[in-house]
Amino acid sequence: MFITFEGIDLSGKSTQAKLLYNYLKKSGKKAILVREPGGTRISEKIRDILLDKKHSKMFSLTEFLLFSASRQQLTEEVIRPHLNKGYFVICDRYYDSSTAYQGYGGQVAMKTILKINNIATNGLNPNLTFFIDIDMKESAARRKSMGKSKDRMEQKKLKYFDKVIKGYRSLSKKEGRRFKMIDGKKPIGIIQEEILSILKRKTKNV
Repeated sequence: MFITFEGIDLSGKSTQAKLLYNYLKKSGKKAILVREPGGTRISEKIRDILLDKKHSKMFSLTEFLLFSASRQQLTEEVIRPHLNKGYFVICDRYYDSSTAYQGYGGQVAMKTILKINNIATNGLNPNLTFFIDIDMKESAARRKSMGKSKDRMEQKKLKYFDKVIKGYRSLSKKEGRRFKMIDGKKPIGIIQEEILSILKRKTKNV
């Protein structure tokens, strides 16, 4: 089963992805946890380019194509082979991130986004996507409490991220059978319980 986690930075998606991975492993399931951009030697190199603050002049289309290149490598090198071996593959971000960030938030035409998303994944879609929803006020508060610095993507303007959040919420409505929106302000344990409950309804193999 292919499960993805989506949301803006500091939404708690990475924490929940790791908790689910740990749960599945303790339950004796074959599982792997990967992240985007990254997850392979080549994809991690692309990640470094994308997040480097020195690359502030990067165009939206360049950004999108780099994300897509990283995604293609990860899909063919790691995700698809593990799915074929019967693994639960948990991915921290996938193509919905590009749709929300470079599509709704950026300046890349949605027609281009959807076409390249399909090419980069060779038509591979997640079985289930958890969208951990918070607003920018909550994200900023968490960043301040953690003393976390911003990478190149995180340095974008507030207006940009408002569009990204609206994009994610729109996707959750359009893709309701796959996309499960969860209130990211809830306690970590409550969110995990909600995720496990949804997963158990989706499959008996947990």
